[in-house]
Amino acid sequence: MSDTTNEEAPAKTLLLVDGSSYLYRAFHAMPDLRAVPGDPASPATGAIRGMINMMQKLRKDVRADYAACVFDAPGKTFRDDLYPQYKANRSPMPDDLRSQIPAIHEVVRLLGWKVLHVEGVEADDVIGTLSCMATERGIDTVISSGDKDLSQLVNERVVVIDTMNDRRRDLAGVEAEFGVPPSLMVDYQTLVGDSVDNVPGVDKVGPKTAVKLLKEYGSLDALVARAHEIKGAVGENLRKALDWLPQGRALLTIRKDCDLKDHIPGLPALEDIVIGGQQVEELKAFYERYGFKGLVKQLEIHDVPPELIEEHRSKKKVGAGPGPGGLFEEPDLSGLSQATNLHYDTIFTWEQFDDWLARLQACELAAIDTETSSLDEMLAEIIGLSFSVKPGEAAYVPLAHSYGDAPDQLPREEVLAKLKPWLENPDKKKLGQHIKYDRHVFANHGIEVRGYEHDTMLQSYVLEVHKPHGLASLAERHLGRSGIDYETIAGKGAHQIPFAQVSVDKAAEYSCEDSDQTLDVHQVLWPRLQADRKLRFIYELEMKSSEALYRVERNGVLIDAPMLAKQSGELGARILQLEQEAHELAGQPFNLGSPKQIGEVLFTKLGLPVVKKTPSGVPSTDEEVLEKLAEDYPLPAKLLEHRSLSKLKGTYTDKLAQMAHPRTGRVHTHYAQAVAVTGRLSSNDPNLQNIPVKTAEGRRVREAFVAPPGHKIASADYSQIELRIMAHLSEDEALLRAFTEGMDVHRATAAEVFGVAPADVSSEQRRYAKVINFGLIYGMSSFGLARNLGIETKAAANYIERYFQRYPGVKNYMDETRLSAKSKGYVETVFGRRLYLPEINSPNGPRRGGAERAAINAPMQGTAADLIKLAMVKVQDVLDEQKRGTRMIMQVHDELVFEVPDDEVDWLMTEIPRLMAGVAELKAPLLAEIGVGENWEKAH
Repeated sequence: MSDTTNEEAPAKTLLLVDGSSYLYRAFHAMPDLRAVPGDPASPATGAIRGMINMMQKLRKDVRADYAACVFDAPGKTFRDDLYPQYKANRSPMPDDLRSQIPAIHEVVRLLGWKVLHVEGVEADDVIGTLSCMATERGIDTVISSGDKDLSQLVNERVVVIDTMNDRRRDLAGVEAEFGVPPSLMVDYQTLVGDSVDNVPGVDKVGPKTAVKLLKEYGSLDALVARAHEIKGAVGENLRKALDWLPQGRALLTIRKDCDLKDHIPGLPALEDIVIGGQQVEELKAFYERYGFKGLVKQLEIHDVPPELIEEHRSKKKVGAGPGPGGLFEEPDLSGLSQATNLHYDTIFTWEQFDDWLARLQACELAAIDTETSSLDEMLAEIIGLSFSVKPGEAAYVPLAHSYGDAPDQLPREEVLAKLKPWLENPDKKKLGQHIKYDRHVFANHGIEVRGYEHDTMLQSYVLEVHKPHGLASLAERHLGRSGIDYETIAGKGAHQIPFAQVSVDKAAEYSCEDSDQTLDVHQVLWPRLQADRKLRFIYELEMKSSEALYRVERNGVLIDAPMLAKQSGELGARILQLEQEAHELAGQPFNLGSPKQIGEVLFTKLGLPVVKKTPSGVPSTDEEVLEKLAEDYPLPAKLLEHRSLSKLKGTYTDKLAQMAHPRTGRVHTHYAQAVAVTGRLSSNDPNLQNIPVKTAEGRRVREAFVAPPGHKIASADYSQIELRIMAHLSEDEALLRAFTEGMDVHRATAAEVFGVAPADVSSEQRRYAKVINFGLIYGMSSFGLARNLGIETKAAANYIERYFQRYPGVKNYMDETRLSAKSKGYVETVFGRRLYLPEINSPNGPRRGGAERAAINAPMQGTAADLIKLAMVKVQDVLDEQKRGTRMIMQVHDELVFEVPDDEVDWLMTEIPRLMAGVAELKAPLLAEIGVGENWEKAH
């Protein structure tokens, strides 16, 4: 099977939300909403609704790996002890806001965020501590807040964004706004004081004077040391404040050393605040409790990540849910009257329908749009259809609008039956926006659409991968047209209605505009693709991949629910056993989930060596520490196993069976095709790409992906694909020779680096070479290599130097690629897919470095993505041509998974590897390996 690792990928991002700032903004921005509309005695819900809107929009706008929403905890903090008058002049929190805070905490947590409120410290201090930890670990931090005090945390890796005022406070932004760099913000604030928090500064010293003094003297300390030199009223007032300034500075300085271990056990690693998915059923109950009917409608689909919802909604201009602008916008009606010379029909009679059907039959290309009952493509039913065959002209066929005085509509099944011959005719060319979704919708009604020639979402994805691909964005960007959004016709918030209850006249305007704009956008984008041979090839590949992925999604995969239940039971028993064994080793019971108690047992009672400390000076018990201690002591090993199994049970074995579709009994993942800039697919509901396979227990999860009677599961996987692509791109003679001669490439690299014959390479040397081979693909530094191998940085640097001496073509490729990327702003795959790098010339060193590493890796990841798509398309074509019973059921990374009848196993074992290896001729030959078994795991 393939042998890849992902060392030294571009920096991850931590997103921290100043929840206390957010909830005040939400409260003041929203109208007086109530759980029972119009009843003042009903609980207030405005701040809750506003908070939901803000958190959803932020998650959509800011991509993050880790995230937390931080609130102030009730009660005093250390600042109250320092200065009893701290915040003494603040007004008490309004009762209507205070009553909503528990619900706000609850819903933010249900939306997938870690919620923090730490007794004795303010939210700013928690944010400061986490951002400091992230910076130390090479992780970028985005802080979302309107509080200017947080500007003192800004550095090369930390930025503060104020979404309400569209303000970005990075290094340059802070200095432009306040006149001093972030490193002097505490000094600046100490001089000026903070009237909001009742912290005095120097009398008569305002922002301009403070900036002038700090620029002249360099810092507050230098200013204080020379206070006797300063003349006039400023000097006199400064000298009067000398005794106060240290206390003022202490009050205004954000702490970066809070003890958060009881709240985030894994610190300083951030894995315990990985941004999570929505808890769908609990959210539904919450929304219903507070009267948010529109939000309930959004949850008709399972827990879908924001990027997937965005792709689903890209077939619309905007889907159901909060508007993209403020918290509570008035409907934008400009789209209703903006366009002129439009002719949109609404079809109520068979005569009108037959006329439009004749136009569809006669046209060269027709745009189609479906209006449906759900975002879940496997469940969605058609409410109405629209068509456009000429710019400015479209028609809507209402089929299932069901409000009280809805007009009579043509019967849905009869309309679809009349449309079916045209829809299934491959010679009748069709166009859509996100056609894979519409394919499923039609299939739910027994129609297999053929003749889809174009998809404007995929056209945009190929031409401008770094930009949004929704129809609203495309129309504004390429046509200068802004259209009707969903909220305009269906309402928003508690008043939002299902599409079936939207009035037919509004639905017709909305849907016709969709089809009309889709046709218009196509006429702008398609000539650009036609003019570029390489991009046209990639677009054709994406179109064919869309059809193959539709088949894979439709097929689904059978899940053995009893097996998962058994695994959950066994994991639960093992977890309980580990607790008992840990208590015995400790000589006392303790909470295995409490870092504080773990620390007391390991370091106070048992006297184990302290590997490292937290910023607050407490011995750390994070995963890195436990792994180090586990080399010599049994208890840390038990704790690590307990953590791993608890996560596996909660995330996978308890939940996977619940995701089986009620109609098919299978799991139908969704492949988001227009999300990853490298061309890789994103798998969701469930995420098949994240099933853990590094441990035996994790690999057992794949045992639950099974074949029905009379069938087997087969797994075909490209071997060392990215290394082969590197050999092709770099044209390095030694690397190419290793692959063309069928050598063990890691053994060959070890022989080159360590200067020994291949036969004499030790297992340890081969392991080192493997880490070097894959690490350099991802831009690994000597420091990263040293950490990974557990050796000195100097020794790692020597290994890298020897590697490049032996493989000079690789070094030349990396250097030339960086220069080309800086010049063009993008890199390309072997097949011509463009991968844009907006930060490649950034003045920010870490961001630029990340872009340079991406420039090296992106052509390899992108080419690997192209190859697996080529393989998927080719294999599906052969399965269809030969009318095989074998079905492709999953695509995971560089692997295709099949459900194969027993009598086709021999054919598959021979033909699938041959087909996959033959989709392209690289200078390093492609190799696909295949395995067969009763389940997915046994096929490996």
